[in-house]
Amino acid sequence: MNIKRIAAAISCSLMTVVAHAAVLPATQTDSQWFKDSAANVVAKAQVDTKKTAKNVILFVGDGMSISTLTAARILQGQDKADNQGGEENFLSFEQFPHTALVKTYNTNQQTPDSAGTMTAMATGVKTKAGIISISDTSLRGNCLSSKGNELVSLVDLANAKGLSTGIVTTARLTHATPAATYAKSPERDWEGDFNLPAEAVANGCTDIASQLVMRDEANSLTVALGGGRSYFLPTTVTDGENKAGKRKDGKDLTKAWVDNFSKSAYVWDKKGFDAIDAANTDHLLGLFNPSHMEYEADRADDVGGEPSLTEMTAKSLDILKKNDKGYLLIVESGRIDHGHHAGNASRALTDAVELSNAVKAAMDATSSDDTLIMVTADHSHVFTIAGYPKRGNPILGLVHNVDGTLATANDNKPYTTLAYTNGPGAVVGVRDDLTSVDTQDKDFMQQALIPMESETHAGEDISLHARGPGSNLVQGVIEQNVIFHIINQAQQLGGTKY
Repeated sequence: MNIKRIAAAISCSLMTVVAHAAVLPATQTDSQWFKDSAANVVAKAQVDTKKTAKNVILFVGDGMSISTLTAARILQGQDKADNQGGEENFLSFEQFPHTALVKTYNTNQQTPDSAGTMTAMATGVKTKAGIISISDTSLRGNCLSSKGNELVSLVDLANAKGLSTGIVTTARLTHATPAATYAKSPERDWEGDFNLPAEAVANGCTDIASQLVMRDEANSLTVALGGGRSYFLPTTVTDGENKAGKRKDGKDLTKAWVDNFSKSAYVWDKKGFDAIDAANTDHLLGLFNPSHMEYEADRADDVGGEPSLTEMTAKSLDILKKNDKGYLLIVESGRIDHGHHAGNASRALTDAVELSNAVKAAMDATSSDDTLIMVTADHSHVFTIAGYPKRGNPILGLVHNVDGTLATANDNKPYTTLAYTNGPGAVVGVRDDLTSVDTQDKDFMQQALIPMESETHAGEDISLHARGPGSNLVQGVIEQNVIFHIINQAQQLGGTKY
């Protein structure tokens, strides 16, 4: 986009407004709010979107509701040196030129789970909760019923076209969201062989970890980075963090990865990750935790050391971009969801900010001329922003009125801006007095209305943000499975003729 051209258009636009609307006083047209908003509209008018993309990067913030975006935006803004309050800040992808709202329900649930929602994005077909890239004619947890109902994913199509493919997540690589991109399973919990019931074994279903590794090289992942190391190691093996594997079949899938693929490598800690030479590595498996990776807020304390989501994204791109035909990369910030389930807004929001950082790294490493970047969530959470806090009030803090006084509820006790409709933060009976509590501590659990062991997902729409070739198709209110078709069409994967 030509900067001088935009500047001239902005100036012309403002002059036109003043000339044709004499009722607008100078105090209005000279306002920075007025000028910035005019510039925003002009910039959008200059966007020239191409139809086809060489590369596609899909970012998924697991559980990243619109309220999560708003709170994370403010938190990031309040942490900046030039903080004006935080509200005026934008996450990296919130200024993408195209945005849509996405409906997230599963075929059998009004409020969805991640298996069904990611299956919709990865295959173009909505399905039941708990099912991984299997059509909803299958019964959950029944192997026999899944036979013949397996769905072809974006990863399958991209590999068939000769593109490189990668999966990055801060959750277990075998967890529902990343698994839906490469595995087929009627039960999301079949992450390791030790999870498989007798019926599944008898009817030939395999665990998700095996499906990631035991693929033909032509349909293999180029990069797979995340957690879940114990699901790939046998019980007889103790890993670098002194944790035993969980596999009962005796297979060491990390060794199988190295044996199965050419110029391949396996790493389990930050030191090994940093040492990887992208130029000489064509297949990289990284498993940085026995289970999920650490929250970004706790990453520095990990025993073995973990790369950040931004670092994993950058390393993946270094490897994937070697393919002249292009690549498909799917990046999940998986622990936003876990922070919310724990009623812990601080960790959820810190991970959302890190997702924004990873998107920025991807923007810097690619061109909008040939790379479609999309950022979305799989579902929402019952996470709220309430009260009437003054501008600049700490987003994790107690609500203060515009005059600076502490706001109180009808029980004469203060309350936080952020809260949950349900979850472990609920107290049956008298509500806790937060007057002397540090609600900005990363361990603070927000108060909730309905007591539940784990806070739940929510059913409202989530957002989709896009830039690059094909991003013009991201508009309006869409079904979640439309995301598959936008990518399929932009990258001409061949899943559907348009």
